[in-house]
Order: sequence, then structure tokens, then C-alpha cells
Amino acid sequence: MVDPAFSESSLAELYDVLNPWGRSPDDEFYLDLVMSATSVLDVGCGTGLLLRRAREVGHTGRLCGLDPAKAMLDQARSRSDIEWCLGDLTSVGWDREFDLVVMTGHAFQVFVDDADLRASLTAIRSALADSGRFAFETRNPAVREWEGWTSDRTVEVVNSAGAVVRVTRQVESPVQGDVVHFATTFTSSSWHIPQVSRSSLRFLDPASLGTFLSEAGLAIDQQFGYWDRRPLTSLSREIITIARRG
Repeated sequence: MVDPAFSESSLAELYDVLNPWGRSPDDEFYLDLVMSATSVLDVGCGTGLLLRRAREVGHTGRLCGLDPAKAMLDQARSRSDIEWCLGDLTSVGWDREFDLVVMTGHAFQVFVDDADLRASLTAIRSALADSGRFAFETRNPAVREWEGWTSDRTVEVVNSAGAVVRVTRQVESPVQGDVVHFATTFTSSSWHIPQVSRSSLRFLDPASLGTFLSEAGLAIDQQFGYWDRRPLTSLSREIITIARRG
């Protein structure tokens, strides 16, 4: 059941409140990459925070954001000097148009099915110019980060209406295989009932990740375990990858 006071646009408005620029070290990591590329595609761009920031600090080339959520892009379109495309990688047909493709915010993990992952990587390779780069991150399954996604760990933010919104996550147990199913619950005194968003994320290990990339014609150029570019280890929370079109 969806509360009339809650909508996709309400969730989109909360996105930037929950993820303001500069809160995470990955912001500057990706911004540096974007600023060094002439043409950039941000897959799963959400409200377009990264590309909007790049334009604000002087990027003069082509910036394009792709997202399947209209409400997110409605927020992004506050900036009209960036291309905003509604859809996903299966609905576009770019051919060698971008020097850089990025997927931030662990968006890569939404590809839980082998066929979807292969199709998406193929589309990304097609979108890349010769020797173009694909940069993204995925959580390291060895760290088992999902075990900390419990209902007793909450985040509170204030939405545009001035109401306090409480956000919690709860994993559906037991976790089997490399896909984790979980629910995110949004609660506010201004809504009649809590609002629940259910999601699934895939946690690929480095070897499996490398295989999928190779099969798609993408070669790993650099791989890090930390946003300051330290090497990937078994204890790294992130698997940060920069691959090139082979």
C-alpha cells in the first residue's frame, strides 16, 4: 500500500538529502575521472549529482545521464546543459560515443541476473570510444557488509517539507548465493504508514567480476580497494574497478 503523501518524487527529493555531495570519498574519485574525460555517460545517474557538480566546476564537454526513474531525472533536469535520458542500457544504442562511462553508488550491483549483466556490459562496451574507460565499484562480498544492515541502525533526515524521515534497512535472511535481498523502510510522522522499498543486490567476488568483464570485451586497467587508490585486499570494503574497451 502506498500512502498518498508519499510518491516517487518524494523519494527522489530524499535522495540528495541522504547523499549530499562530499559526504563520501567516492565523490571526488569519480569527479576527477569525469573532469579528465571529454564525453561522459553516467549510468544510473539518479538525480545527476555527479554530472551537475562536474558542470559547476567547469566541465565543458558532453555529459549524459541515464536512469530508469522519471522522478530522479525530474530532479536532475534542474540543470539543462546536460543530456538526461530516461531508460536503461537495454533501451539505448550508443556506438563509441563516450570516453568514460561511470556507475556510482553501487549501481553495478543491481544486475543480479547473468543475462542482464552480460547485456549491460555489452552495451557499455558499445558506448565506449576506442580505449574508453568504464569506472564503477561493487561491495566486496568477503566483508559481508549486508550483515550490518539491521533495523536497529537508522538514519534520520529532514525532507523538503521540514518533516523528519527515519530510514532503516533489513536483510531478508538467510542470504544464499551472491544475491542479497533487503527492504528499506521510510517512516515519518507526516505519513499515515511507513513506506517500504524492496531491493536486490549482487555481490560478485573479484574473480567472477573479472570473468564477466573479459567476456564482454573489457579489460581491467586498474583496481583498488579504497578511494585513495590503495590496492584491493581481502579486507577492502570496495572493489573499485577501471576497465578499458579491449
